[in-house]
Amino acid sequence: MTDRRSFVCATALALAGVSSPGRGQGTGKLPRMGFLTAGPNVTETPFFEGLRGLGYVEGKSIVVDRRSAEGDQSRLPALADELVRARPDVIVTLVTASSIAASRATTTIPIVMVAVGDPVAAGIVGNLARPGGNVTGTSSLSTAAIGKQIDIIREILPKARRIAMLWNPGNAVFQQQLLGEALTAAARAQMFARIFEAREREDFERAFAAISAERPDAVLVFIDPLFTPNATRIAALGAAHRLPVFGGSRPFVQAGVVAAYGSDLTVIARRTGIYVQKILRGAKPGDLPIEQPTQFEFVVNLHTAKALGLTIPASLLASADKVIQ
Repeated sequence: MTDRRSFVCATALALAGVSSPGRGQGTGKLPRMGFLTAGPNVTETPFFEGLRGLGYVEGKSIVVDRRSAEGDQSRLPALADELVRARPDVIVTLVTASSIAASRATTTIPIVMVAVGDPVAAGIVGNLARPGGNVTGTSSLSTAAIGKQIDIIREILPKARRIAMLWNPGNAVFQQQLLGEALTAAARAQMFARIFEAREREDFERAFAAISAERPDAVLVFIDPLFTPNATRIAALGAAHRLPVFGGSRPFVQAGVVAAYGSDLTVIARRTGIYVQKILRGAKPGDLPIEQPTQFEFVVNLHTAKALGLTIPASLLASADKVIQ
C-alpha cells in the first residue's frame, strides 16, 4: 500500500538531521530522559523504536526514568513531581493528561509531548508554530478527525439516527475536547447521541450492556490511553452485542471494529524522538514548532462489516487507506 501519510513542520529540514546522540557524549555521562504516561508501564512502544533509530539505546546511550499512572490519572501530578526532582535532561510525556501534569510541574526542564490531541486548547502551549516556554513535541489533531468519523458512520449507515459514544471521563481534558466535537458533529448529522462511560477496563462489560439495551444504530469509541490497549476487548463486546462499532485509529479496526478514521499514532510517536535528539543537542523547546499530521488514514474491516450485514459503499471503500478482508 502506498503510504499517503505526511507531516508538516516549519523546521522539518532541521529536525530531520540524524547522527549520533547529543548531550553527555564524550563526557562519560549519559543523557537522562524522564518518561511519563497515564497508561500502563510498557517498555516497547513506537516512540522508543524511533528513539533507537536515532542512536539512543536505553542503558547504553541514554538513561530512561519511567513513571506510569497505570490508568489512574490522579497520580500524574505526583509522578511528574518525582521526575522533576530527578532533574532529567528532558521529560517525554505520552498524550494530553501526562503533558499537562509535567508542564505544571516544571517550567525549566524541556518537555517533549507525544501525540497530544490539541495542545493549544488544552492550555499546554499558546501557539503551535512557536510554542515558547519549555514544551514542544507532536500533536495527533484527534479532535479534527471526529467530524469525519461521524460522516463515515452516516455513509455506511445512511438511516442511522441514534449513536452511542463511549468516553473516559477520568481523562477529563482530552476526552471533553473529543466529546464536544462529537456532539456538535452528531447534531449536524441530525443524529441523537447518548453518552456512556468507562473509567477502567472492568467497566467495558457494563458499558456495552447499557449501550446494547439502548439499541443504537452505531457506537463511536473515542481514542483514549485506556481504550486503545483494550481494543480487542472492545471489538469483541461489540461483536457479542452485534453493534456496529467505530473508532479513531487503526488498532481498533485491526482488533475487529467496523472502521476508523484518524491520524497514524504509530508514525507520530516514532517521529517524536527527533525532538528529544534536537533538545539533547542544545535546541530550545520553545523554538521547535509542534508537528501536526496533515493527512489522516481511513481503515475498514470488511470481515466485520459483512458479519454485521453492512455494505460499505464502493466509493467509500475505494478511499480507504487499508482494507482488512
